[in-house]
Amino acid sequence: MLFESLPVELIAEILGELDLESLIKLSYLSKRLYLVASDTSLNPWRRPILRNLSSHLYEPSFKHLCVRTIVPRQNWIEILSLAKPAYILFEATLPNLKSVEWEECFKRRFLPGWQKWKKDCTWKEIYLKILYRLWHRSVSSCTADEAWTKYIVLNRNGSANELEMSSRNFNPFTVFNEMKLQNNLAHLETRIRLVVEFADVRILAFGTLGRPQSTLTVNTNARIFLHPPGIEAGEALRDRERPAQLNNFVEDHGVYPLAEEGSVPSYLSNEYHMPYTTYTHLSYPLPAPTHANYPFYTPGGGDRRWVSSEAAEEEGLHWVGGMMIIAQILNSPAHEAATVGTQYASFTWSDLWKIAPWLDERIAKRIDGPGLGND
Repeated sequence: MLFESLPVELIAEILGELDLESLIKLSYLSKRLYLVASDTSLNPWRRPILRNLSSHLYEPSFKHLCVRTIVPRQNWIEILSLAKPAYILFEATLPNLKSVEWEECFKRRFLPGWQKWKKDCTWKEIYLKILYRLWHRSVSSCTADEAWTKYIVLNRNGSANELEMSSRNFNPFTVFNEMKLQNNLAHLETRIRLVVEFADVRILAFGTLGRPQSTLTVNTNARIFLHPPGIEAGEALRDRERPAQLNNFVEDHGVYPLAEEGSVPSYLSNEYHMPYTTYTHLSYPLPAPTHANYPFYTPGGGDRRWVSSEAAEEEGLHWVGGMMIIAQILNSPAHEAATVGTQYASFTWSDLWKIAPWLDERIAKRIDGPGLGND
């Protein structure tokens, strides 16, 4: 049986296993193969394109893919949502897309709070401006484009603050250490959790784990933010690496009584497992492959929201005090060793509701700026 006599679905499936260069050559060998390769519903280009995007090792033919009319335009939504900033800005030939398609690319790549920069720009213009700004900040210490960096703090009393600080002086470790001092938690170790990663930024949560017996210091919203109620870790529990020594946590001696080891008080159990029934995969913005299933668990080792916390809770530790949520700009690989962890972008209310909509009904008071919001 000739290859071309196979059903078109099977032909497209086979073509999808090829590298881009081979797929390009094969698609021009006959009219039937050309029709299969150019069909938007079959789209054999998607898998080799995704393999390039996930490996970050782009084939030479990937650079000028847009000049080939045989490649369906829809693939460029995927490419512009996930490809490396420097590659899009300085190497790739960009396609001619409609305004609505550039809008789709923007919303799938960037945090919703960044739409404030659009103003009178076209979607293509603001997409390229924001992308260049992120690339520039990832390879330098320049903060001219964003003088103030915003971040969110989840308070233990159920309220939350949107705060800001000069970008030039913003250091989340310094800010959170000051928070610990104010809450009499300076003796506890700072715990940092990677919540979700996108193409250009990762969302980090700074908090402290302790063994309180009183509800006054427990931050239930912090735990619910990291572990949405009703979503099980699944493979995370099987993949969990048990610590070599379980007593290596900083214990909270002398501030409040220690809970019985391994116990979860009933009031916390009820709070932690209150279901939220409308979970959907996050698409705007689109998570990186390591967090592709967010807010659900993503196998593969990149999603570690449950791995360490489950072991901690078995030791009777719970999130206490405030939790700070920030957006860290991902460094360019060529500059990672020199500038890692030094640049941050604003994280606002709209960003929080997008990545954690289940907190919308949980936060009792939303405060812009410092304070308790009593004015």
